[in-house]
Amino acid sequence: MAAGTLYTYPENWRAFKAQIAAQYSGASLKVASAPPAFTFGQTNRTPAFLNNFPLGKVPAFQGDDGFCLFESNAIAHYLSSDALRGSTPQDSAQVLQWVSFADSEIIPPASAWVFPTLGIMQFNKQATEQAKEEIKRVLAVLNQHLNTRTFLVGERVSLADISVVCSLLWVYKQVLEPAFRQPYPNVNRWFVTCINQPQFKAVLGEVKLCEKMAQFDAKKFAEMQPKKDIPNKKEKGGKEGGKQQEKKEKKEKKEEKKPAAPAPEEELDECDAALASEPKTKDPFAHLPKSSFVMDEFKRKYSNEDTLTVAVPHFWEHFDREGYSIWYGEYRYPDELTMTFMSCNLITGMFQRLDKLRKNAFASVILFGTNNDSSISGIWVFRGQDLAFTLSEDWQIDYESYAWRKLDVDSEECKTMVKEYFAWEGEFKHVGKAFNQGKVFK
Repeated sequence: MAAGTLYTYPENWRAFKAQIAAQYSGASLKVASAPPAFTFGQTNRTPAFLNNFPLGKVPAFQGDDGFCLFESNAIAHYLSSDALRGSTPQDSAQVLQWVSFADSEIIPPASAWVFPTLGIMQFNKQATEQAKEEIKRVLAVLNQHLNTRTFLVGERVSLADISVVCSLLWVYKQVLEPAFRQPYPNVNRWFVTCINQPQFKAVLGEVKLCEKMAQFDAKKFAEMQPKKDIPNKKEKGGKEGGKQQEKKEKKEKKEEKKPAAPAPEEELDECDAALASEPKTKDPFAHLPKSSFVMDEFKRKYSNEDTLTVAVPHFWEHFDREGYSIWYGEYRYPDELTMTFMSCNLITGMFQRLDKLRKNAFASVILFGTNNDSSISGIWVFRGQDLAFTLSEDWQIDYESYAWRKLDVDSEECKTMVKEYFAWEGEFKHVGKAFNQGKVFK
C-alpha cells in the first residue's frame, strides 16, 4: 500500500483529489501544507525540492520509499485502489474519460468565472459570460449522464467522481446559486451525495453551497496584486523632480498627470492587451455605408428580453436589408459527430476563433439529435451582402466545414428559420432531429 507525503498549499482543490483517494484506499498519506514542513513559495524553490520536482509545482508526492510524482491526477491515481481506478478495462477507460473531461471541459470555464470573484484574476465581462455558458453545457452533459446513475462510473464512487467533484467544488461554493443550478437536479443530487461521503468529508469538511452568486470585487483584486507597479510611477515622478517638488511646481504636476492618459490601457486584461498589441489591420467592412440597423441594440434585446415577443419583432422592425444579410450554415460532416459534448466543442471553438467578427455578426447555432446521431446548423447575420468569412484570412479556419446558403430575407422560409433558431424552439422541419442545445455568437 502506498505511503508518503503530499506537499501542497492549504485548501488546494487539486491536492484534495489525492487526499480523498487516499481516504478510500487506505494509503498512508501525510500532508505537508504549513511551516515548518512546507512553506509555499519557499520550500518548493529550494534545490532539494527542485531536484525531485523540477517544475517546483504542487501538489507533489514523495513516497516513503523515495518514489516521487508531480501532477495531481497522477498522484491521485497512484494513491487510489483498483476499485477507484475502475475494476474492468471499460470502467478504467471511463474513469480516465471523466478525469480528462474535468481538466479540459470544467477547469477552464470554472477558473474564468470563479477566479475574478476571489480576486485572483481581473474581471472580463465577455470571458465571464462565455464561461457561464460553458459551465451550463458541462452541467447539461453531466445531468444527462447521471439521469439513471448514482455515480459517474459503476455503482460506487470512483476516481471519476473524485476528480469531477473537486473540479466543481469552487463553482458550487462560489457562483452556482440556487437559480443557476436548479435546471440540473441530477448533478446537484450527485454532488451532494459525494461531498457527504465520510471520505470526502474527512478532507473537505462541511461544504456550504452558494446562496448568492459572488461578483468581482475590484478592491479585493487590487489588494491581491503585487505592488511593483506603484514604485514604477514614483520612479518616473522622481526623474521629473522628486516627490516634494511635485507638490510645489505646476509644471511637474502636469508631467505627473501624463501617465494617467493611457489609463484605459492599464485596465486591459491579458486578452485585450494582446489584441491591442497586434498590428492594426484594415477593417474588412470599412467600405460599407453606415447602416440604420444597430446590431448592439438588437443583441441587448436578445440577451435581456423575451426572444419571441421582443427580440425577434425588434430584429425585423429595424433590420436593414441593404446593409445586412442572413445566411444558413449546415455542418458538412454529421457522420463524424459522436458525443454531443464534443460536437458542442466544435461550435464553441469556431466562435472563439471568430472573436474579431462579433461587432459585425450575430449567430444562433444549434446541435440537434443525440450521441452518434446529431447534426449542426445555424442562422448567421452578417454586415454586408457577402459571406463574411471570405473577407479575412483570420475567419477562414472553420467555415469550409459548413455548407452556406444566403436566405431571401423576405421569404417565409427565412422568417420561420430566424424565429426558430433565435428562440431555440419550433418544428425545425428541415432538420428531422430534436433540439439538443444551442450556442449564440454575439
